[in-house]
Amino acid sequence: MTGRIALVSALALLAVGASGGVHAQSNAPPIAARDGQPVLPYAEQKFRGTIGTTYLNSDPPQFPAPVAAPEGAPNVLLILLDDVGFGQFAVTGGGVPSPAMDKLAEDALLYTRFHTTALCSPTRAALLTGRNHNVSGTGVITELATGYDGYTGIIPKDTATVAEILRQNGYVTAWIGKNHNTPIYETSVVGPFDHWPNGLGFDYFYGFMAGDTNQLRPYLFENQTALGTPERDDYYLSVDLADKTIDWLKALEAIQPDKPWFAYLAPAATHAPHQAPKALIEKYAGRFSMGWDAYREETFQHQKERGIIPQNATLTPRPDSLPAWDSLDDDQKRLYERMMEAFAAFGEQVDAEVGRVLDYVASLPDADNTLIIYIIGDNGASAEGGFDGTLNENAFFNAYLMTVDDMLSRIDEIGTELHFNHFPAGWAWGVDSPFQWTKQVASHLGGVRNPMIVKWPARYAAHGETRTQFLHVIDIAPTILDAAGIAEPRSVDGTAQTPIQGTSFLGTLADPAADEVRTSQYFEMFVNRGMYKDGWWAASLAFEPWDPVRGDFNPLEAAWELYNLDEDFTQAHDVAADNPAKLEELKALWWAEASKNKALPLDWRGAERFSAELTGKPNLAGDRTLFTYPGPLAGLPEASAPDLKNKSFRVVATVEIGDAASGMIFTQGGNTGGWAFYLKDGKLKAAHNYIDVETYLVESEGTVPAGARELAMDFTYEGGDQMGGSGTVVLSVDGAEVGRGAIARTTPFKYSLSENQDIGSDTGTPVSGDYRAPLVFQGKLDEVVVDLTN
Repeated sequence: MTGRIALVSALALLAVGASGGVHAQSNAPPIAARDGQPVLPYAEQKFRGTIGTTYLNSDPPQFPAPVAAPEGAPNVLLILLDDVGFGQFAVTGGGVPSPAMDKLAEDALLYTRFHTTALCSPTRAALLTGRNHNVSGTGVITELATGYDGYTGIIPKDTATVAEILRQNGYVTAWIGKNHNTPIYETSVVGPFDHWPNGLGFDYFYGFMAGDTNQLRPYLFENQTALGTPERDDYYLSVDLADKTIDWLKALEAIQPDKPWFAYLAPAATHAPHQAPKALIEKYAGRFSMGWDAYREETFQHQKERGIIPQNATLTPRPDSLPAWDSLDDDQKRLYERMMEAFAAFGEQVDAEVGRVLDYVASLPDADNTLIIYIIGDNGASAEGGFDGTLNENAFFNAYLMTVDDMLSRIDEIGTELHFNHFPAGWAWGVDSPFQWTKQVASHLGGVRNPMIVKWPARYAAHGETRTQFLHVIDIAPTILDAAGIAEPRSVDGTAQTPIQGTSFLGTLADPAADEVRTSQYFEMFVNRGMYKDGWWAASLAFEPWDPVRGDFNPLEAAWELYNLDEDFTQAHDVAADNPAKLEELKALWWAEASKNKALPLDWRGAERFSAELTGKPNLAGDRTLFTYPGPLAGLPEASAPDLKNKSFRVVATVEIGDAASGMIFTQGGNTGGWAFYLKDGKLKAAHNYIDVETYLVESEGTVPAGARELAMDFTYEGGDQMGGSGTVVLSVDGAEVGRGAIARTTPFKYSLSENQDIGSDTGTPVSGDYRAPLVFQGKLDEVVVDLTN
């Protein structure tokens, strides 16, 4: 077989320049090349035999054969969890049980110096492309894109994904779970679909098109088809994603067992909302009464006992702005404990569900030749809940921090579908033990260091060991290609490729003392900057992650710290004062790397970057002020819908109804913020949810008579230039006013990352507790018009 691969490699080199790929003279299936830089796709095969006047005097027919992966190419299972602290799960000494991870680690290798980008979309783009997140167009989450090359939120065609390369080299590919790498203005049912998973190299996609979602009521897609929201009382997303992964693998085993596969499983856990079955949450009652300070100390000791961190490591201190657990009052402790209990239950659930996938893969005939890469988090734990936590993560994105008084009366609802709850920043810092800071903070290890487990029994027998080579998420894609014996292409689908920046780390699987494959790496997120070089790390913290409001800032005057990671595993000792020359060297290197990797210009704005008006992000609604919808329409993303924020508007519906009719006319958003205009038991109603802090309800004085009617909701914005100002709603039937009410506060920037605009039903969570979704319209909904000129 070695000779055959070499022959094909030689053919690839000869054929690339002339024909764009391998041309099989005998119509034998082309085999993906390890050496050289092929052009993808390989040249289309044509019949090379002799054609006579009839089939009787023609050479036997030969159909074009598909590209075959190199012999022995492994299956690949790539798993990526969401918002996970280094000290969160028991596998790395944390307080959340992880029996499935523990079992895998016992049979595999645990990497303790693996790094992400500090935020989800950027990590995922770098993971899939093997290029740095800014080079992959994803310097920040897609909702905050600004249009500069490093921040478009679009994975460029010159950074083809590892899935695309594998697919064109004989693999079958699937993406199951979270997709936060499609521009938000391209996620509607009309596309375009170039940047959906199917356009990024995946034969199959099942999941949700957002950064997060309600775990009980997600809006799901299969490939490019909207499936809507599951209507089952016992539904949980983690369970569904595990089921779909297993079902996909079962189908492959039954239909095409000899073809290697690449499965990318991206659960939503443990990103907010932290939701889990009530019985599982109750299991943790009282388990975290020690508080976050003691939690860190306990985890730190467990990490030393298990050899996760060096014996000479130092536990980093609590940031000055975070309160000590002992300083909290009883109400705060009770609320914060409940939030952590829900978070732990959520983590246990996803560990078990991913464990089911791992168990199924282990049962397959080719289990030994399956490369498993399990990345435990796309960044550190999230502090976006603010100091007190929140019932609604989206409140943070609207520059509002909930208070204990906002939440305490609803403590028993935490972890249910009623809220998009998120624990306090103190717990995020706690589960990032032993490191400083959290998600968003790319300058420090708490934001970017995540555990990783790797297993490939057919090639590497080592198990139950740790590896300490410094790695980055860009090293995953080239490692997969190296394992498969597939060359990095120089051109894909007619576009010359930016070279992959990562490096294969396969050599570290066999040898714990293998040389470092990554000796230098820049980090940047929200102007939190880090520069690693040969064991040294320079760090500049711009903003604390629990602060959604960022004021004036000068990155040229920001303070820098310096750490010697070879001697200081946890970044506990700032040695900048003793090594000024080294610090200046790394600062200069950071600027050079930032320029080379399209990380400039720096942008430290916070919640206001969600606003399309302030950033110029495209919107399918464009500059239109009048929107006509001919009847029911479900699942239109907020980014593709009329922008109702900070302005007056009018919604008019032409309907035919019976007596005491009910049904949703128009809704945008959900229980995280938004509007609903509907009928209930004959009454006409309008509701605005102000980020789950307050819900305002206006209703008609009487019921709407049966028959053909024109129903209208007029909102007059009275806030002037103020973001999130007040206004008045007027309800009318056939032009006559039937109800009026004040809306004291409106949501200023974003209703949700995952809720939609619906007409004729509510496919997400209800805007108001006054009704239950889906509230399908009873009667005939002829037309709905949204007018922004009101």
